[in-house]
Amino acid sequence: MKGSVASLTRYPVKSMGGEALEAAFVAFSGLYGDRLYAIRDTASDADFPYLTGREKAKLLLYRPRFRDPDRAAHPEQLAAANSIEPTLNVSFDNPDALALDIETPDGAVLAIDDPALLKHIGAGLSDEHSLSVMRSESGYTDCRPVSIISRQTVERLGQEIETEIDARRFRANIVLDLPEADGFAENTYLGKTIRIGDLVEIKLVAKDPRCKMIALNPDTAKLEMKLLRHVASAHAGFAGLYGVVIQDGLIRSGDPITLVD
Repeated sequence: MKGSVASLTRYPVKSMGGEALEAAFVAFSGLYGDRLYAIRDTASDADFPYLTGREKAKLLLYRPRFRDPDRAAHPEQLAAANSIEPTLNVSFDNPDALALDIETPDGAVLAIDDPALLKHIGAGLSDEHSLSVMRSESGYTDCRPVSIISRQTVERLGQEIETEIDARRFRANIVLDLPEADGFAENTYLGKTIRIGDLVEIKLVAKDPRCKMIALNPDTAKLEMKLLRHVASAHAGFAGLYGVVIQDGLIRSGDPITLVD
């Protein structure tokens, strides 16, 4: 494998907008601060009790931002975090280091624990929806801690449906650039481990099944079904991969990617 990290994105609140990063600390639970929060909805299935863009598309238009980006970039005790066993979770620092504000679609800025935020999100939902904020250091990911897709896969899908596609639709943590490969080349590394930079190792363990989220325009939340229908019919519903972190550490945009095994 010859390639590099094209972009890194963290999603502090499940189903809300993401934030582009130049560097990220990754551990067994995924990117530090990723899916740290979720909005619990009593109207949702008990096995998946979250409010997401599938139920309220405009949730994508809420923009979470850590109040102190430098402190939220990685654990304050970075040396200690690098020394723990790979299968252990990083202990999060003082909650103040990860204080989070949310910019609403109409431009208001509310703290994640401000009751006005839930009232804002719940506007237009029926009475059966009772919302609350959930927080977990292990992250509210759907399946595995890290999601990955290549820039070439996004471009190929765009060519196949004759529409330019924004990679943000796939809500991947890591977008790879594999300049010598074709779209979906990352699938050939399923079951293998890649190294990013000098330290971090991620095992690619499963294909990523796609849902309504990729049909939502990340800038408008408008539902556009063409891409989702094509992925379902032409690619069995999969695009991108899930990974688990074998070796923790910092990764940066532009870091080289190599195959370990």
